[in-house]
Amino acid sequence: MLSWMELLLATVCLLVLGVHVWVLVDHLLTIDVPPTITHPLKFRTLHYLFHLAITWGTILEKMNICSMPSFFCFIQDILVSKKSLGVFVKDLRFGTIPVRLFQPKAASSKPRRGIIFYHGGGAVLGSLDGYHNLCTFLARETDSVLLSVGYRKLPYYHHPPLCDCMNASIHFLKSPEAYGVDPSQVVLCGDSIGGAAAVIIAQTLVGRADLPKIRAQILIYPVLQTLYFQSPSKLQNANVPFLTKDFMMNCLCKYLAIDPSWKDAMLTGACMPPSVWKKYEKWLGPDNIPKMFRSKYQQPESPAPFNEAAYLETKHTLNTDISPLIADDKIIAQVPEAFIVTLQWDFIRDDALLYKKRLEDQGVPVTWYHVDGFHGCAIFFDNKFFSFPCSLDVVNAVVSYIKGL
Repeated sequence: MLSWMELLLATVCLLVLGVHVWVLVDHLLTIDVPPTITHPLKFRTLHYLFHLAITWGTILEKMNICSMPSFFCFIQDILVSKKSLGVFVKDLRFGTIPVRLFQPKAASSKPRRGIIFYHGGGAVLGSLDGYHNLCTFLARETDSVLLSVGYRKLPYYHHPPLCDCMNASIHFLKSPEAYGVDPSQVVLCGDSIGGAAAVIIAQTLVGRADLPKIRAQILIYPVLQTLYFQSPSKLQNANVPFLTKDFMMNCLCKYLAIDPSWKDAMLTGACMPPSVWKKYEKWLGPDNIPKMFRSKYQQPESPAPFNEAAYLETKHTLNTDISPLIADDKIIAQVPEAFIVTLQWDFIRDDALLYKKRLEDQGVPVTWYHVDGFHGCAIFFDNKFFSFPCSLDVVNAVVSYIKGL
């Protein structure tokens, strides 16, 4: 007869096998691989590992062992081989906010450009360590002093943890000379929700005479609104990793403390009063998106019949510190010039395209760089096995833009 230890081991092995098989089947049945992706098998493998880490994190969270975000970031951080070639790296704290400073080792006869960087991850994933190599590369290749902000995330902090980004940025801007930075050459940079942080901070600091004026905002596939989910990219790329519709809505509901039962109302626009849609349609409507992205798009009836209960539960999504895309024209007109990266197979691609048009309509200079890539690709730029052409394309484009300022 089997001993209890052998039974326990067999049970654990079956559990592990079952989880791996379930994740694989779910991946094969639900995920769309972009038809133009250069390495489809590598793409599938990477997403499978990503999905597996999320699933195990969720299991451990339900067992009250640790939170899913903590588990995922732990796995991510131990897998990242941190490289600091050509830069000095120093961990600091601005009050309670952890930040990481990257300063080029090469001597400079004058103050350098400054980059304030906000990492992505949907306020769930991402960390200072996870973005260490990207920040090192940006600082070294642009000869800039870079400050990476380790803002608080889920599950312990809900909206607005991006206040940490704001407070750290203001702290840095009050004395940039202390870090060898030219006050007139500070740029804000972020990817995904970090791009949202860059936009929100650029808008909030408009008119702040006590702080240096921001030189530029660099927005790498930013998420900029949570009102309208029926644009071309959100219908056509709903099942494309690494930001699928389901993952996006799960992160959004957790971040904004919205009960998941309201997801369908948010996706169909039922939580938006007709008067609100009438006000914002001029900015959010698909006609504002270039025709090249609407060739196979059939606009649904939008929004769905109004659901007042859904509106009362989700109305904070109308705040501009959550949806900066709908800020007033007078604010948009005063923000600094922008460099915007969009990706062909990105669920939130159209957010950036809509913001690009809003900036251009208000006379703000915009440099647009579009890549045949997928959401989150930039972080893989230096990964030998899991790097993709789009990964390096995005990072090199950002470096080129910053050097040209």
